[in-house]
Amino acid sequence: MISRRDFGLGTASVLGVAAMGATASAESRRHEQQGRGRTLIRDVRLFDGRRTVPRANVLIDGDRIAGLNGGHADVVVDGSGKTLLPGLIDAHTHVDDGNLAQALSFGVTTELDMFCLPETLAEQRRLAAERDDVADLRSAGVLATAPGGHPTQLAPGVEFDTVADPGEAEGFVADRVAEGADYLKIVIDGRVESGTPLPVLSPDTVAALVRAGRAAGLRAIAHAITLREVEVALDAGVDGLAHVYRDTGAEAERVARRIAAQGVFVVSTLTYYEAADLGAENAVRAAGALRGAGVSVLAGTDATPFGPAHGSTMHRELVLLTEAGFGNEEALAAATSVPARHFGLTDRGRVAPGLRADLLLVHGDPTTDITATSAIAGVWRRGVRCGA
Repeated sequence: MISRRDFGLGTASVLGVAAMGATASAESRRHEQQGRGRTLIRDVRLFDGRRTVPRANVLIDGDRIAGLNGGHADVVVDGSGKTLLPGLIDAHTHVDDGNLAQALSFGVTTELDMFCLPETLAEQRRLAAERDDVADLRSAGVLATAPGGHPTQLAPGVEFDTVADPGEAEGFVADRVAEGADYLKIVIDGRVESGTPLPVLSPDTVAALVRAGRAAGLRAIAHAITLREVEVALDAGVDGLAHVYRDTGAEAERVARRIAAQGVFVVSTLTYYEAADLGAENAVRAAGALRGAGVSVLAGTDATPFGPAHGSTMHRELVLLTEAGFGNEEALAAATSVPARHFGLTDRGRVAPGLRADLLLVHGDPTTDITATSAIAGVWRRGVRCGA
């Protein structure tokens, strides 16, 4: 979680995103009134989440993709000169009112929230389930941190569950399951570099949380910033890391190889480092080293209600991934099929018959010019067109 003090998000940019979200909402409601029906996106270049097909005719039937070779349709969309992608998946966000609409207006059809209080989570889940003018949502619910640990300092006066010792791990995880968490977020961050260290979970407590999460069927994702904290997470057996680290050099390369050997994924959050002025250049280099070591990197922004902005910063994240050495198709996969695979979202992240019609249509060719992802021509969520 990031406070308003940490990010001075301009009022103009907030109003601009809100206006786009309102337009998308009106468009979505109009299509819902008309019914989903069958839509054909004709003569379009297709990035299917893994590879590029020069020409396809993608048929949407209801809320699903019916085929890639055309067919009878109620609505025909001319895809010439455009590229169709799976809807983008932001693998690290923090959600509040209005954020899911913002995300969808920029082609992010699913957000993976990494900390949400129970009351907020229940409302946002309801919106995502009932409406097609907002992005879909998965969430960790309340994250696991030590009493007084990060991010309690960013939310003074806000109370939520914490974990004091290994004996509290099972109860904490049981409470997350009861509130509907989809995975477990564990904070291993003593804020040592800030000059004002905070309490941090002990390695034994982290390991107990991972074990309890696994027993409950929850993946464990660790917030760890320094290499020492990352190794605590790896020792505990986490499934993923919520951020790249900023360290470079021989020790960082050794840790990257260990991450790869353990099959742990890493969420990029390069736009977070850039927006917070926390060493983005080193983070970009670290992302490149992780890629070189064979680590599975997922595109995520750490978007919050105060910045980085939901939706729009995903397009910047893709640019930064290419600057880290990812090929354009690799970067696009990091925002579509790769997070879908690691988070068990088997119905999305690719364009294939039978999968959800969560789609992004853009002008141009992002497989050769990554900035084309922001030239949005249309967005579909569950077969409902929500964009231009």
